[in-house]
Amino acid sequence: MSNLIIDVQRAVDTPGLPDDAALGRWANAAWLQDHDSEVTIRIVDLEESAGLNQQYRDKTGPTNVLSFPFEAPAGITVPLAGDLVIAAEVVRTEARGQNKPLQAHWAHMVVHGILHLQGYDHIRQEDAEVMEGLEIRLLNQLGYANPYETEETEPDS
Repeated sequence: MSNLIIDVQRAVDTPGLPDDAALGRWANAAWLQDHDSEVTIRIVDLEESAGLNQQYRDKTGPTNVLSFPFEAPAGITVPLAGDLVIAAEVVRTEARGQNKPLQAHWAHMVVHGILHLQGYDHIRQEDAEVMEGLEIRLLNQLGYANPYETEETEPDS
């Protein structure tokens, strides 16, 4: 089994942030490669997320998780998977809005980002189905519910 070394950077310190052990557990569960590697997980505020989202994706506003796969120059082999940048307040707001436990949504964002670092994507429907299937399976193995199921409520009478 391969190992993923996690470097955690906390640019914010707000209540409800997962500890380094949880981040490492979730990231390692999603690391599907047969070699060891390293990833930096940076937890940021809305402003930093929005700036990176604009700079690298040409999108306005903050987003939950950004993935930056490491691209080594030709002839250089370094065991770096890349970086994840996670906006703490976006994760908190989404979890509340989707009626999901905060730690479960954090786990989903880490798993989602680590899969992106390995080349998985969800732009095309068939790729999205593969990636979402992996997320569901990995999160289930970690003890979390399907992140794509929404709680159904009874209609008002």
